Amino acid sequence: MRILVITGSPHKKGTSALLADEFIRGAKEAGHEVSRFDAAFENVHPCIGCNKCEYGKNPCVFQDAMNKLNPMLLDSDVIVFATPIYYWNFPAQLKAVIDRFQVTVFSMRGKKAVLLATAASKESWVKDALDMEFDNMLKFIGWEDAGRIYALGCSVREEIENTNYPEQAYELGKSLK
Repeated sequence: MRILVITGSPHKKGTSALLADEFIRGAKEAGHEVSRFDAAFENVHPCIGCNKCEYGKNPCVFQDAMNKLNPMLLDSDVIVFATPIYYWNFPAQLKAVIDRFQVTVFSMRGKKAVLLATAASKESWVKDALDMEFDNMLKFIGWEDAGRIYALGCSVREEIENTNYPEQAYELGKSLK
């Protein structure tokens, strides 16, 4: 199985990076091929809704890191989003990538998707908007939900290291079929 992990955090050693690393470790141990795209460290221009791509009939007007990501999206069986929750949703770096799915959206049906999210707050409601956003993305693109982990109450690496969330991410990566 080909798995693409897209991270959204600008912190290379942050909480969601740890979940991504552990998920990848489990997936590789299970024999899966894993690629990674760290959105916060790539040049991705936000979509301007010009529709010159005509939903993939033409290339996007912006020639940036999406040229590297789009073939990875199309080639993958599973798309994994590893992200912190910023103001109840994906951070801007990852949202820019998702908005640019317009070029590939109708060619990506039938895949599976995973969400690995971290939040500083322990309050469960902080994940509700992201949960809804992910549900809507699954429905619109036609992806199957292959699992979600919400690591709440983890604002820094040391906090998440003292939980079982990294083990959950590892096991989820290992269990994908």
